[in-house]
Amino acid sequence: MNGVIILDKPSGFTSFDAVAVARGLAKEKKIGHTGTLDPMATGVLPLLLGRAAKAASLLPDEDKAYRAGFRLGERFDTGDITGALLEKDSTPVGREALEQALEGFRGKIMQVPPMYSAVSVNGQRLYKLARQGLEVERPARQVTIRSLVLESYDPIARQGTLVVSCSKGTYIRVLIEDIARTLGTCGTMCRLRRTAACGFTQQDAVSLERLQELAEQNQLDLAVQPVEVLFRKLGKVTITLAQAQRFCNGGSLDLGRIRLGKPAEDGARLCVYDPNQVFLGLAQVERETKQLRFLKLF
Repeated sequence: MNGVIILDKPSGFTSFDAVAVARGLAKEKKIGHTGTLDPMATGVLPLLLGRAAKAASLLPDEDKAYRAGFRLGERFDTGDITGALLEKDSTPVGREALEQALEGFRGKIMQVPPMYSAVSVNGQRLYKLARQGLEVERPARQVTIRSLVLESYDPIARQGTLVVSCSKGTYIRVLIEDIARTLGTCGTMCRLRRTAACGFTQQDAVSLERLQELAEQNQLDLAVQPVEVLFRKLGKVTITLAQAQRFCNGGSLDLGRIRLGKPAEDGARLCVYDPNQVFLGLAQVERETKQLRFLKLF
Protein backbone atom coordinates (compact mmCIF):
# COMPACT_ATOMS: atom_id res chain seq x y z
CA MET A 1 0.00 0.00 0.00
CA ASN A 2 1.40 3.39 -1.01
CA GLY A 3 0.25 6.85 0.04
CA VAL A 4 -0.51 9.07 3.01
CA ILE A 5 -2.84 8.61 5.97
CA ILE A 6 -3.58 11.69 8.06
CA LEU A 7 -4.00 10.19 11.50
CA ASP A 8 -5.66 11.93 14.42
CA LYS A 9 -3.26 10.51 16.99
CA PRO A 10 -4.91 9.64 20.29
CA SER A 11 -3.44 10.51 23.67
CA GLY A 12 -1.32 7.83 25.30
CA PHE A 13 0.28 6.70 22.04
CA THR A 14 3.80 7.54 20.99
CA SER A 15 4.31 8.35 17.32
CA PHE A 16 6.10 5.00 17.05
CA ASP A 17 3.05 3.27 18.58
CA ALA A 18 0.84 4.90 15.94
CA VAL A 19 3.16 3.74 13.17
CA ALA A 20 3.18 0.20 14.57
CA VAL A 21 -0.63 0.03 14.65
CA ALA A 22 -0.89 1.41 11.11
CA ARG A 23 1.73 -1.09 9.94
CA GLY A 24 -0.42 -3.93 11.20
CA LEU A 25 -3.66 -2.55 9.74
CA ALA A 26 -2.17 -1.80 6.32
CA LYS A 27 0.07 -4.88 6.27
CA GLU A 28 2.82 -2.58 5.06
CA LYS A 29 6.32 -2.72 6.57
CA LYS A 30 7.50 0.63 5.26
CA ILE A 31 5.67 3.31 7.24
CA GLY A 32 7.09 6.55 8.58
CA HIS A 33 5.72 9.78 10.00
CA THR A 34 6.44 13.46 9.42
CA GLY A 35 7.05 14.74 12.94
CA THR A 36 7.01 13.29 16.43
CA LEU A 37 4.12 13.99 18.79
CA ASP A 38 4.53 13.42 22.52
CA PRO A 39 2.45 10.55 23.98
CA MET A 40 0.21 13.05 25.80
CA ALA A 41 -0.46 15.03 22.62
CA THR A 42 -3.26 14.39 20.14
CA GLY A 43 -3.89 15.53 16.60
CA VAL A 44 -2.50 15.63 13.10
CA LEU A 45 0.15 13.01 12.38
CA PRO A 46 0.70 12.28 8.67
CA LEU A 47 1.79 8.67 8.11
CA LEU A 48 3.78 7.78 4.98
CA LEU A 49 3.11 4.31 3.60
CA GLY A 50 5.20 2.29 1.15
CA ARG A 51 6.91 4.41 -1.50
CA ALA A 52 5.58 7.55 0.20
CA ALA A 53 8.02 6.89 3.05
CA LYS A 54 10.76 8.17 0.73
CA ALA A 55 9.16 11.62 0.86
CA ALA A 56 10.09 12.36 4.49
CA SER A 57 13.35 14.16 3.69
CA LEU A 58 11.84 16.10 0.77
CA LEU A 59 8.73 17.61 2.33
CA PRO A 60 8.22 21.36 1.86
CA ASP A 61 8.94 23.41 4.99
CA GLU A 62 5.47 24.23 6.35
CA ASP A 63 4.32 25.64 9.67
CA LYS A 64 2.55 23.60 12.31
CA ALA A 65 -0.36 24.71 14.47
CA TYR A 66 -1.24 23.77 18.04
CA ARG A 67 -3.79 24.37 20.76
CA ALA A 68 -2.07 24.05 24.11
CA GLY A 69 -3.39 24.08 27.65
CA PHE A 70 -1.08 25.56 30.29
CA ARG A 71 -0.93 26.12 34.02
CA LEU A 72 1.19 28.71 35.79
CA GLY A 73 2.79 28.10 39.18
CA GLU A 74 4.13 24.59 38.55
CA ARG A 75 7.20 23.17 36.82
CA PHE A 76 7.79 19.54 35.88
CA ASP A 77 10.97 17.83 34.72
CA THR A 78 9.35 16.89 31.39
CA GLY A 79 7.86 20.33 30.77
CA ASP A 80 4.36 18.88 31.01
CA ILE A 81 2.17 17.30 33.68
CA THR A 82 3.30 13.75 32.83
CA GLY A 83 6.60 14.27 34.64
CA ALA A 84 7.80 14.80 38.20
CA LEU A 85 6.91 18.06 39.93
CA LEU A 86 10.05 20.16 40.54
CA GLU A 87 8.72 23.52 41.65
CA LYS A 88 5.61 25.35 42.83
CA ASP A 89 5.07 29.10 42.93
CA SER A 90 2.11 31.21 44.02
CA THR A 91 2.93 34.43 42.16
CA PRO A 92 -0.34 35.87 40.80
CA VAL A 93 -0.49 36.62 37.06
CA GLY A 94 -3.23 38.77 35.54
CA ARG A 95 -4.46 38.50 31.98
CA GLU A 96 -3.04 41.88 30.97
CA ALA A 97 0.45 40.93 32.18
CA LEU A 98 0.21 37.61 30.36
CA GLU A 99 -0.87 39.29 27.13
CA GLN A 100 2.08 41.69 27.39
CA ALA A 101 4.49 38.79 27.95
CA LEU A 102 3.29 37.09 24.78
CA GLU A 103 4.44 40.09 22.74
CA GLY A 104 8.05 39.08 23.28
CA PHE A 105 7.50 35.60 21.90
CA ARG A 106 6.10 36.45 18.48
CA GLY A 107 8.39 36.29 15.46
CA LYS A 108 11.88 34.78 15.53
CA ILE A 109 12.94 33.61 18.97
CA MET A 110 15.64 31.37 20.44
CA GLN A 111 14.71 28.11 22.17
CA VAL A 112 16.77 25.58 24.09
CA PRO A 113 15.49 22.04 23.32
CA PRO A 114 14.21 20.25 26.43
CA MET A 115 16.06 17.28 27.87
CA TYR A 116 12.96 15.14 27.32
CA SER A 117 13.10 15.35 23.53
CA ALA A 118 14.31 13.32 20.55
CA VAL A 119 17.04 15.86 19.74
CA SER A 120 20.53 14.34 19.50
CA VAL A 121 23.55 15.92 21.18
CA ASN A 122 26.93 14.31 20.48
CA GLY A 123 25.12 11.33 18.96
CA GLN A 124 22.89 10.69 21.97
CA ARG A 125 19.14 11.23 22.24
CA LEU A 126 18.40 13.73 24.99
CA TYR A 127 15.45 11.79 26.40
CA LYS A 128 17.68 8.75 26.99
CA LEU A 129 20.09 10.89 28.99
CA ALA A 130 17.21 12.50 30.87
CA ARG A 131 15.90 9.09 31.92
CA GLN A 132 19.33 8.43 33.45
CA GLY A 133 19.02 11.63 35.46
CA LEU A 134 21.61 13.40 33.31
CA GLU A 135 21.44 16.90 31.89
CA VAL A 136 23.76 18.21 29.18
CA GLU A 137 24.26 21.62 27.65
CA ARG A 138 22.05 22.18 24.60
CA PRO A 139 22.66 24.93 22.07
CA ALA A 140 19.71 27.30 21.56
CA ARG A 141 18.02 27.15 18.16
CA GLN A 142 16.08 29.80 16.29
CA VAL A 143 12.40 29.08 15.71
CA THR A 144 9.60 31.26 14.37
CA ILE A 145 6.30 31.89 16.12
CA ARG A 146 3.98 33.11 13.35
CA SER A 147 0.96 33.53 15.60
CA LEU A 148 0.49 33.34 19.36
CA VAL A 149 -3.00 33.94 20.74
CA LEU A 150 -4.27 33.66 24.30
CA GLU A 151 -7.57 31.92 23.63
CA SER A 152 -8.64 31.73 27.27
CA TYR A 153 -7.24 32.41 30.73
CA ASP A 154 -8.51 32.10 34.31
CA PRO A 155 -6.32 34.28 36.56
CA ILE A 156 -7.66 32.58 39.71
CA ALA A 157 -6.76 29.07 38.59
CA ARG A 158 -3.85 30.48 36.53
CA GLN A 159 -4.82 28.17 33.69
CA GLY A 160 -5.51 28.89 30.06
CA THR A 161 -5.17 27.94 26.42
CA LEU A 162 -2.74 29.17 23.77
CA VAL A 163 -3.24 28.85 20.02
CA VAL A 164 0.11 28.73 18.25
CA SER A 165 1.29 28.66 14.63
CA CYS A 166 5.03 28.03 14.38
CA SER A 167 7.93 26.68 12.39
CA LYS A 168 8.90 23.04 12.71
CA GLY A 169 11.23 22.27 15.58
CA THR A 170 9.32 24.50 17.99
CA TYR A 171 8.67 23.00 21.43
CA ILE A 172 5.40 24.28 22.87
CA ARG A 173 6.29 23.08 26.38
CA VAL A 174 9.46 25.17 26.28
CA LEU A 175 7.49 28.13 24.95
CA ILE A 176 5.14 27.91 27.94
CA GLU A 177 8.01 27.59 30.41
CA ASP A 178 9.81 30.58 28.88
CA ILE A 179 6.67 32.73 28.92
CA ALA A 180 6.12 31.87 32.59
CA ARG A 181 9.72 32.73 33.40
CA THR A 182 9.34 36.24 31.99
CA LEU A 183 6.34 36.67 34.31
CA GLY A 184 8.46 35.82 37.35
CA THR A 185 6.91 32.40 37.88
CA CYS A 186 6.99 28.89 36.45
CA GLY A 187 4.59 27.07 34.16
CA THR A 188 3.81 23.78 32.51
CA MET A 189 1.84 22.33 29.61
CA CYS A 190 -1.35 20.51 30.59
CA ARG A 191 -2.49 19.31 27.17
CA LEU A 192 -1.52 19.63 23.53
CA ARG A 193 -3.35 19.15 20.26
CA ARG A 194 -1.67 19.58 16.88
CA THR A 195 -4.28 21.08 14.59
CA ALA A 196 -2.19 21.36 11.43
CA ALA A 197 0.97 19.85 9.94
CA CYS A 198 2.40 19.44 6.41
CA GLY A 199 -0.48 21.49 5.03
CA PHE A 200 -3.11 19.15 6.54
CA THR A 201 -5.56 20.13 9.27
CA GLN A 202 -7.48 18.20 11.90
CA GLN A 203 -10.46 18.17 9.52
CA ASP A 204 -8.36 15.98 7.20
CA ALA A 205 -7.45 13.54 9.95
CA VAL A 206 -8.92 10.10 10.60
CA SER A 207 -9.17 8.55 14.07
CA LEU A 208 -7.42 5.30 14.93
CA GLU A 209 -10.81 3.71 15.59
CA ARG A 210 -11.99 4.66 12.10
CA LEU A 211 -8.85 3.19 10.56
CA GLN A 212 -9.50 -0.06 12.42
CA GLU A 213 -13.09 -0.11 11.16
CA LEU A 214 -11.98 0.44 7.56
CA ALA A 215 -9.33 -2.28 7.87
CA GLU A 216 -11.92 -4.77 9.14
CA GLN A 217 -14.08 -3.93 6.10
CA ASN A 218 -11.08 -4.21 3.73
CA GLN A 219 -11.58 -0.53 2.85
CA LEU A 220 -8.48 1.02 4.38
CA ASP A 221 -7.61 2.46 0.97
CA LEU A 222 -10.45 4.97 1.52
CA ALA A 223 -8.27 6.67 4.13
CA VAL A 224 -5.14 6.66 1.96
CA GLN A 225 -4.33 9.76 -0.08
CA PRO A 226 -1.85 9.71 -3.02
CA VAL A 227 1.74 10.68 -2.24
CA GLU A 228 1.59 13.79 -4.44
CA VAL A 229 -0.71 15.51 -1.92
CA LEU A 230 2.43 16.08 0.15
CA PHE A 231 3.79 18.28 -2.63
CA ARG A 232 0.66 20.09 -3.76
CA LYS A 233 2.21 23.49 -3.11
CA LEU A 234 5.08 22.79 -5.50
CA GLY A 235 5.02 23.59 -9.20
CA LYS A 236 4.07 20.96 -11.75
CA VAL A 237 5.58 19.87 -15.06
CA THR A 238 4.27 17.36 -17.61
CA ILE A 239 6.83 15.54 -19.73
CA THR A 240 6.71 13.29 -22.81
CA LEU A 241 6.75 9.49 -22.72
CA ALA A 242 10.38 9.44 -23.88
CA GLN A 243 11.34 11.94 -21.19
CA ALA A 244 9.36 9.94 -18.62
CA GLN A 245 11.35 6.83 -19.46
CA ARG A 246 14.60 8.71 -18.99
CA PHE A 247 13.37 10.27 -15.75
CA CYS A 248 12.27 6.90 -14.36
CA ASN A 249 15.81 5.63 -14.99
CA GLY A 250 17.19 8.45 -12.86
CA GLY A 251 18.17 10.72 -15.74
CA SER A 252 18.06 14.52 -15.79
CA LEU A 253 16.13 16.33 -18.52
CA ASP A 254 17.01 19.21 -20.82
CA LEU A 255 15.12 22.30 -19.63
CA GLY A 256 15.04 23.61 -23.16
CA ARG A 257 12.87 20.67 -24.20
CA ILE A 258 10.38 20.98 -21.38
CA ARG A 259 7.31 23.19 -21.29
CA LEU A 260 7.08 24.75 -17.87
CA GLY A 261 3.66 26.17 -17.02
CA LYS A 262 5.39 29.23 -15.57
CA PRO A 263 9.04 30.23 -15.08
CA ALA A 264 10.70 28.32 -12.26
CA GLU A 265 13.49 29.77 -10.16
CA ASP A 266 16.86 28.10 -9.90
CA GLY A 267 16.70 25.37 -7.26
CA ALA A 268 12.90 25.11 -7.41
CA ARG A 269 11.50 21.64 -6.90
CA LEU A 270 8.79 20.46 -9.27
CA CYS A 271 6.32 17.56 -9.36
CA VAL A 272 6.87 15.54 -12.52
CA TYR A 273 3.93 13.93 -14.36
CA ASP A 274 3.81 11.77 -17.49
CA PRO A 275 1.44 12.58 -20.41
CA ASN A 276 -1.33 10.59 -18.69
CA GLN A 277 -0.96 12.77 -15.58
CA VAL A 278 0.54 9.95 -13.52
CA PHE A 279 2.77 11.36 -10.80
CA LEU A 280 6.33 10.13 -11.27
CA GLY A 281 8.41 11.99 -8.71
CA LEU A 282 10.34 15.15 -7.93
CA ALA A 283 12.94 17.08 -9.91
CA GLN A 284 14.92 20.26 -9.29
CA VAL A 285 15.56 23.14 -11.68
CA GLU A 286 19.24 23.87 -12.34
CA ARG A 287 19.56 27.02 -14.42
CA GLU A 288 23.35 26.90 -14.65
CA THR A 289 23.39 23.46 -16.32
CA LYS A 290 19.98 24.04 -17.97
CA GLN A 291 18.81 20.73 -16.54
CA LEU A 292 15.78 19.46 -14.69
CA ARG A 293 17.69 17.26 -12.26
CA PHE A 294 16.17 13.99 -11.04
CA LEU A 295 15.54 13.96 -7.28
CA LYS A 296 13.26 11.09 -6.32
CA LEU A 297 10.99 8.58 -8.01
CA PHE A 298 7.71 7.58 -6.39
